[in-house]
Amino acid sequence: MRVSSSNPIRWVKVDKTEEKGSDVNLATHLLRDGFKALYELAVIMSNDSDLREPVRIVRQDLNLPVGIINPHQIHSRELQEFATFRKRIREADLASSQFPESLQDAKGTFKKPRGW
Repeated sequence: MRVSSSNPIRWVKVDKTEEKGSDVNLATHLLRDGFKALYELAVIMSNDSDLREPVRIVRQDLNLPVGIINPHQIHSRELQEFATFRKRIREADLASSQFPESLQDAKGTFKKPRGW
């Protein structure tokens, strides 16, 4: 990009929030707990195709069932490939299982972020 008086530099603020690490943590615990025989059936609430390989390992190497539930109409094809079963959770059930808009603890009142 060439900067000139007719094409000045413009600054733009980008506010991008992205969850990082939760899929890795979930996969780690799914595998560790499976290898330690801490569950008979795993159920994952996700549509993240990054979890395909850990689900495959649990199903094929440990021979343990893994179910996938999520609120989306379309399930990840990658997860479906190895899941023992898949279910759609209804939006109303998901909404009714959330905490109230605000909660209070010993430090005071706090609210969940907008958009949740």
